Amino acid sequence: MESVVHWFAENMPSFFTPEMAVFFVSMIPILELRGGLLLATILKIPMIQAVLICVIGNIIPIPFILLFIRQIFKWLKKTNLFRPLIEKLENRAMGKSDQIKRYEFWGLVLFVGIPLPGTGAWTGALIASLLEVDLKKSVPAILLGLCMATIIMCIVGYGALGSIIS
Repeated sequence: MESVVHWFAENMPSFFTPEMAVFFVSMIPILELRGGLLLATILKIPMIQAVLICVIGNIIPIPFILLFIRQIFKWLKKTNLFRPLIEKLENRAMGKSDQIKRYEFWGLVLFVGIPLPGTGAWTGALIASLLEVDLKKSVPAILLGLCMATIIMCIVGYGALGSIIS
């Protein structure tokens, strides 16, 4: 992920402001908030500003995933072109779902909140949707996990909490 973020920092389109780049990276699956905050540190965006941009960018796709992904996947699986890709995505997501199945709310919080490869709000929302976790549980769990990931990534990217104001 770090190499992708560095590549993006070096090759971002000239019309992108640093803030736009961070916002869009935060919306991309796999990179998400973690990649956005890492890019923000590279682009020297102050932490508070970066957090706001990254959280908003990462949250925007989540309601669409929670509400519509099962119907979209069902429709795409009807085509020969997309069926293998959708089945692969479903299998990969469900392969990471044990923690969420077992502990539901707190499992989803930890899954989204601990910034490891293959985890995050996108995958958490996908798993919650595929497992049909109630929105009253999945939305707060994803938001709490996002807060947890934000704190962890700020400590990693910006150093000790003493640099909050920078």
